[in-house]
Amino acid sequence: MSTIRARDLGDRHDLDVLLRRFYTAAFADPLIGPYFTRIAGTDPEVHLPRIADFWERALFRTAGYDRDAFTPHAALDAARPLTAAHFGRWVQLWRAAVDGLHRGPVAERAKAQGERIALAMLHRLAGRDAGTSGEGPGFVPLAALELRFPT
Repeated sequence: MSTIRARDLGDRHDLDVLLRRFYTAAFADPLIGPYFTRIAGTDPEVHLPRIADFWERALFRTAGYDRDAFTPHAALDAARPLTAAHFGRWVQLWRAAVDGLHRGPVAERAKAQGERIALAMLHRLAGRDAGTSGEGPGFVPLAALELRFPT
C-alpha cells in the first residue's frame, strides 16, 4: 500500500481548491456559518475569487488585492458581535483545510498567517491595536481556544 504525500501550496489553482474546501466547511459550520449565509448573504462565486486574490497576495505576492478586509468584518460584528470563539473556529477550520490538502513551508505560512489575521481582526473589533498585549476584559487569546476537532 502506497502513501500519497501531500504537496505544498504552489499556485492560484491550489488556493482555489483550498478555499472551496474551507468555505464548504465554514458555510456549514453551526457557529460561523450563519455569518456567511444569513448575515452577510455571501455568494461563494463572488467571494471566492476576491479571497483568492487576498491569499495569493499574502502567500505568493502575485495578486493585486486592494480591498479593505476589515470593513466587511466590522459590518458583521455590528450586526451580530464576533467573539474569540468565532475567530478560533475560523482558525480551526482553516488549519484543517490546509492540513487536509497540503504540507510544506507555504502551507505552514498560510496557517500562521490565518491565525495572525484572526487575532488582528479580533483586536481591531475590540477597539485595540493588533500590536497590543490583548489583556483586558473579555479577551481570550486564540492560542487558549480549543483548535482541534473534538474527540
